[in-house]
Amino acid sequence: MESTEHRPGTMLGLLHLDSIRNRILVLALLATLIPAFSTAVLSFERTRRALTETLESELQRVGSQSARELDLWVKERTYDLRVFVGSYEVTENLARVPGGGAAGDEALTRLTNYLTGVQARFDDYAELLVVDVEGRRVASSPPGEGDPDLPPEWLPGLRAGETMLGEPYWDAVLGSVAARIAVPIETADARFLGVLVATLTFDALREILVGFQPGTEGRVDLMAADGSVIASSASSTGFDRRVSQGTLADLASAEGTLEYRDDADVEMVGALTTVNRMGWTVLAQLPTEEAYARITQLRRSTILLVAFLLVIVGTIAYFIGLYIVRPLDRLAIGASAVAGGDLSVDLPVEGRDEVALLTQVFNSMVAELRTSRQELDEAHAVLTEQNVELERISMTDALTSLFNRRYLMGEFDKEINRAKRHGRKLAVLMMDVDRFKKYNDTFGHQAGDDVLRGMGVVIRDATREPDTPARYGGEEFVVLLPDCDVDGAVDAAERVRARLAEEVFEGGKVTASIGAAEYPTHGTTPRELIAAADAALYEAKAEGRDRVVPAGREKPAESTRKGSKKKG
Repeated sequence: MESTEHRPGTMLGLLHLDSIRNRILVLALLATLIPAFSTAVLSFERTRRALTETLESELQRVGSQSARELDLWVKERTYDLRVFVGSYEVTENLARVPGGGAAGDEALTRLTNYLTGVQARFDDYAELLVVDVEGRRVASSPPGEGDPDLPPEWLPGLRAGETMLGEPYWDAVLGSVAARIAVPIETADARFLGVLVATLTFDALREILVGFQPGTEGRVDLMAADGSVIASSASSTGFDRRVSQGTLADLASAEGTLEYRDDADVEMVGALTTVNRMGWTVLAQLPTEEAYARITQLRRSTILLVAFLLVIVGTIAYFIGLYIVRPLDRLAIGASAVAGGDLSVDLPVEGRDEVALLTQVFNSMVAELRTSRQELDEAHAVLTEQNVELERISMTDALTSLFNRRYLMGEFDKEINRAKRHGRKLAVLMMDVDRFKKYNDTFGHQAGDDVLRGMGVVIRDATREPDTPARYGGEEFVVLLPDCDVDGAVDAAERVRARLAEEVFEGGKVTASIGAAEYPTHGTTPRELIAAADAALYEAKAEGRDRVVPAGREKPAESTRKGSKKKG
């Protein structure tokens, strides 16, 4: 008995898996690594997904709350101005100023003092300015000169009772971002007297945004429509940064959060929320490193855990391998001999442990294999013969021994595809025993069956090896002729007629009418070709039977289709 101990496979030798001990070691390591790695990956993905969802929810919540607070802040400032212009000091004094004289001067003084007092109490307004219906300065706090440069579209809207909010800009004098907001001044009977224009500073917005700042390194930015940062939780001044239009468009179209690089080339993850109709937006964002810090920590912990398990399991597997491999060597050699086809192996059984039991089982298995091999050889011969017969039965007609209709249609599809692929012809014959019903009724069904069996012999003798002769149904037969045109099909049909003329049956000689058609001239599908051949068969019947008619030929002048279309 030849030992296989020193004949490892090339690949196994390269991987040092030429011993059972090493294989046990590798199996143990793989059994540990695969579940541990799979669990780690699943845990990592689930944690990342959960963290991403939590992060998206948190950033969207921060953005929504910040936007709500900022919009509320603007509405409160607008409401304050509405309250200011509703004061008697504004409406009555503004109405008296155009009158001039001592009364007009007194009204102007009272109006100016009122604006100064309001500004002193409200830090959000750097300037309060009252203009008349033509947009000319009337009074302001602090006092100033010159008419304000109001957008031309403001006055019509203010006359209609609307509030106007201008675009944010950097005010170098104030050293902060500001915007103009205007409300109409009207009398109790809704008569338009002028406009109160306030220069609104955004210093207070940073305190609002700081309250919603996510994480330790995150920030919340309030941006204008062009991406300029108006206010930020991370900066005491505005307009010091700008978000590109491309990033803004990506953030606006993103469902949830978006990872991007900011103007400082730092990877960020953020969510965008619209504040008001002016196009202001809030961008709540976190550095990607901080956002996914927990995932990074989990990845490191998982790697350390898997490495620790591999070391422990590898050590244990190594010593177990040493213990198991020695008594298994003899069994491995015997198994190798059996695998090589030597079933005469009979290993000695020593001891009463598990390996001894395994050796007994091995010897019994080899004995069973010897018996089974002989039985299988005998059964294989029988099954092969039966399979051949079953295959023949499944595709042939029991009476005529020709192919049956199901097999014919399968071959039809194959041959049409082959003819289409190679640009070749394909012909089909449709034949019917003439006056078969009368013959059958006269001489009996047994005589009719003899005619059909004889037709099977005739058709097989008259056709080529590649052809597919089949019984189509009743007394109808179809022959499929690959690589053949309609003229060749007519020749094959005439051979069938000639061969049939040599046969003598119980009731005498019989004849057959045959129609021929070719692909693709008369059809491109099995149904079309069979229909064309069948139509030609009808013409053969109509012209007197016992003849071959190709599809599509010019009919003789005297030929007519008399009687019904019933074949016979």
